[in-house]
Amino acid sequence: MPCIFELSLASMAHLALDLGNTCIKAGSFSGNKLQEIRSFANINELINEADYVLKHSHVILCSVTDDHLKFIEHFGKEVAHTVFTSQTPIPIKNLYQTSATLGSDRLAASIGAYSLYPNSDVLCIDCGTCIKYNFVNAKNEFLGGAISPGLQMRFKALKHFTNKLPLVEMNESYDKLVGQNTNESILSGVVLGTINEIKGIIEEYQQSYPHIKIVITGGDGNFFAKHLKKNSIFTHPNLVLLGLDQTLNFTLEKK
Repeated sequence: MPCIFELSLASMAHLALDLGNTCIKAGSFSGNKLQEIRSFANINELINEADYVLKHSHVILCSVTDDHLKFIEHFGKEVAHTVFTSQTPIPIKNLYQTSATLGSDRLAASIGAYSLYPNSDVLCIDCGTCIKYNFVNAKNEFLGGAISPGLQMRFKALKHFTNKLPLVEMNESYDKLVGQNTNESILSGVVLGTINEIKGIIEEYQQSYPHIKIVITGGDGNFFAKHLKKNSIFTHPNLVLLGLDQTLNFTLEKK
């Protein structure tokens, strides 16, 4: 039987859920520290892990799909929960002009970046299904950024919108500028093109904000980080989860 101390720790644990387009990432926090990370292929797989969900005292959900509705339908009466939206109190000022259309994952990642570098200009680059550039200035204000297609979306678009181009698999070791066949040409365009897009946008920000911090996150974050060899660039694979937990703590403190 678990001791009382162990039960006390479990009861204070928070669960942050990032319900993305390709998978669900879950982070278990205790005392503001990330204790465990798990990944689920879909919402049904998460629902089947009821013991895991219910060992947490509060859950915060960030969703770019409607899967949070299934979560609430299943667990809503069993565990305290917060759905992260544009109306959720946050520890930074949101100056985005259309906050209702702002992806919750973008804002959560920005809060995570802010928590690492408060009172600093910081650009968070989230490399997932889409590549999202999110900027928080030294006044701790989220201003916005940019969105472009991620690697897999670019490969699929070339196949979908043409009659003869093939769907090419990602090759992380590819580094040739001049593709010598169709597959290599697509790899050169997609892989090297995306790398240079990111480099170019970083350089634009650095010209305007010389002391800016760059934080890269997301499923393809480590791949891109290897090609961006600068001292001012950092990687943090769980920035969205960190931002969600920071928001949950901020929200609970205000109650």
